[in-house]
Amino acid sequence: MKNIFNQYKHFFTFLLKFVLFYVVFIFVYKLYLSQFDLQKNEVDGITKSVAYQTQQFMLWFENDVNVVKNENEPSIKMIYKTKYVARIIEGCNAISVMILFASFVFAFSSQWKKTALYILIGISVIHILNIIRIAVLSLSLFYFSEYEEVLHGTLFPLFIYGVVFVLWILWVTKYSGYVKKNK
Repeated sequence: MKNIFNQYKHFFTFLLKFVLFYVVFIFVYKLYLSQFDLQKNEVDGITKSVAYQTQQFMLWFENDVNVVKNENEPSIKMIYKTKYVARIIEGCNAISVMILFASFVFAFSSQWKKTALYILIGISVIHILNIIRIAVLSLSLFYFSEYEEVLHGTLFPLFIYGVVFVLWILWVTKYSGYVKKNK
């Protein structure tokens, strides 16, 4: 058994660091979310902020954009040219994607400062691209509502997870020091 652990030490270390980071931050995030009463259709502050930032981004290109609280469910309505085109819910804020990203980066960490900086930069990139994703998705749903399932269910998740994957590859191959250390 000891021989197996020694042989796969790097894998077990990665796995332990990943799981610990992920569980701790998901727990903290769930604690944050528990402050909001879904029965009263309360929307968490991060989701509200993402909705507002998406509106501000869209207003650079079009002045007929509005976000309003949905009174029937815990979400924010995206209104484009007076048409309700999308709802922004807790899952749209990309926090769970950011936690997944950061967990992986942390699991492959070797230097604390470099890791923290990369996580902050990566989360910022994910956040900005998520705002753009929601804006483009809202516009796409306005003009191509018949493709909602493909746009929302496939194309746009593929975009955000594709970016996260590229950030992971960059981290492991260029910045983590892991590749050099294990060659």
